[in-house]
Amino acid sequence: MPVPAPHRRSVVLPHQAAPVDDGCAENARAAAVGVPAHGGCLGTARTPEAVGTPLAASPAATGSAPLPKGLPESRLPHQATERRLSAEEAAAHLADDHAADPATGVVTPATSDGSSAKGAAGGESTREESATPDSRPQVSTPQGLTLLLIGEDPNNHVPEMWDWAGRKVRLRTARNLTEAERLLTDDVHCILLDLTPADGEERAADAARGDELGALHDVLRMAPAHAVLVLTCETDAERAADAVRVGAQDYLFRDELDGAVLSRAVRYAVERKRADLAQRQLTESRMLAQENARLERGLLPTPLLDGSDLRFAACYRPGRSRALLGGDFYDTVRTPDGTVHAMIGDVCGHGPDEAALGVELRIAWRALTFAGLYGDELLATLQKVLENERADDEIFATLCTVDISEDGRRAGLCLAGHPAPLLARAGEQPQLLPYEFGGPALGLLPDARWPRRQVELGSAWSLMMYTDGLIEGRIGEGNQRLGQEGMAELVTRQLAAGLQGEELLDASVREVRDLNGGELTDDVAVLLLDRR
Repeated sequence: MPVPAPHRRSVVLPHQAAPVDDGCAENARAAAVGVPAHGGCLGTARTPEAVGTPLAASPAATGSAPLPKGLPESRLPHQATERRLSAEEAAAHLADDHAADPATGVVTPATSDGSSAKGAAGGESTREESATPDSRPQVSTPQGLTLLLIGEDPNNHVPEMWDWAGRKVRLRTARNLTEAERLLTDDVHCILLDLTPADGEERAADAARGDELGALHDVLRMAPAHAVLVLTCETDAERAADAVRVGAQDYLFRDELDGAVLSRAVRYAVERKRADLAQRQLTESRMLAQENARLERGLLPTPLLDGSDLRFAACYRPGRSRALLGGDFYDTVRTPDGTVHAMIGDVCGHGPDEAALGVELRIAWRALTFAGLYGDELLATLQKVLENERADDEIFATLCTVDISEDGRRAGLCLAGHPAPLLARAGEQPQLLPYEFGGPALGLLPDARWPRRQVELGSAWSLMMYTDGLIEGRIGEGNQRLGQEGMAELVTRQLAAGLQGEELLDASVREVRDLNGGELTDDVAVLLLDRR
């Protein structure tokens, strides 16, 4: 059997009540019983919604017959009774197991289990209660834009604004830049700078300082990533235009300021700032790419082999953790005496700093080679260059140099902590050149020596020089590395398949990458010299 819901009582809290006079009291009494009003309220008309009275009980809706003027209040219909409580009574009433709507002040009795009366009847509301605001679920909306107003007048009127999603724009105010810096948090999207109109003396003082927009400059330095709007008067339009040229996204006049104009200006300013930042990032990326390209050209030079019958090929692949650059470098030149000099090196670490150091070492090697230095004397001089140019004392570089005689049958080999080259003679299996007589890497020992070893090449041969990125790749999913022996077997198969020059290098690097199961983590540089 359904339990009837208790009748709602409508209570008007003190802060909701309109001024009371005798005419209003008489009209309320008369309306309750259907008597035409003989007096009037001096204030504005009050609607039933203003006091929480159901619409059916309003004076306009009732068509009852008039009652005597002196009818006691106890005999008035209950649904039309209206009580005006003092602050103390309202607080006590709300505390007495009643639920009140904070928006309307309507108080509903609570049931014995502490719930409101609207849920007493089987958890269902009546038709009237389901239409009231307190019965609707409260949905929290995401926070919209936040505007920071900077100006000397804290009472400067800023109309309400709404963003593109229909959310209200929050407003923060600051009297000066010190307060603004404290309020400038990450959730602020736009700054509205109020430029006070400059009179003759102020403008002359600003001109004497050479900065008529000092406040704007300070704001732009303080918030380089925020959109900035300038608020000024219409008579100061010239300075407003100057503000845009300095860096503000737009300017507004106080006389034309309303909610729609300001909302649109804020939205456009935020989007323009985002576009400006994206364009700046794109420009910086292009400049960085150009710088990297210049460094890359320095790392990967054009060989100078005019007059030589040797064929040259090279392959360079940066590691997957770097987009363009690494610390690997190489070079090949032919000196006036007919000797062909080749080198390949690797600076420890990766990135632009290491790449720049590699370029310096390569250029120094080329200059020293043309000056007639080779072997131990050349490497000792390169170590001095490294020690003076490196950013950290722990940075070192490995190097392999080869000087091939004019007839192409013999070569001098120097190793400074670098893997030994792979030599493939005609009719023989490729083999790694001896490493036992090599010296330490450049930059490790101050008084190190690098002996030069003589190697017989023969009449037809291929000499491959490489960095450790080619041999340190993994084999499958385990921890086993390819190593020098595995690399030698891989190149032997490629040579047996008839590959030469760049095709041989590309196929070898591709197979090493496939064995690794993806891109190699270290840079790879390979240099190949052939004599047929």
